[in-house]
Amino acid sequence: MIEHTLDTAHSILYVRPTSSLEKEDFAKLAETADPFIEKTGSLEGLIISSQSFPGWKSIGAMVTHFRFVKDHHKFIRKVALVTDSAFGDIGERLASHFLSADIKHFPMGELKAAERWVVGEG
Repeated sequence: MIEHTLDTAHSILYVRPTSSLEKEDFAKLAETADPFIEKTGSLEGLIISSQSFPGWKSIGAMVTHFRFVKDHHKFIRKVALVTDSAFGDIGERLASHFLSADIKHFPMGELKAAERWVVGEG
């Protein structure tokens, strides 16, 4: 399950995985992000905050996740991974080869630093 909020003033989508990711999570993310992207052209940033990566509930959820990334990465300028998990470093290095967004890993508890980086203040 993914909790998410959209800060329209700063053009940041906040994502907080709380349990294994499901197909429906990405449909809900799209319902939130797509109208904003259609209206403004892009998101300044995506901030993913989680103590650890919870994995996927099914192969279908994994495929849906990858499809969501494929369909949206061109419309997101920066991705901040806020986590103490090794996934943060791995995700930063791996994703930089596949995504057009700038990607940066921040330790858990450094959400404000991630926000400053996304909006260009840090």
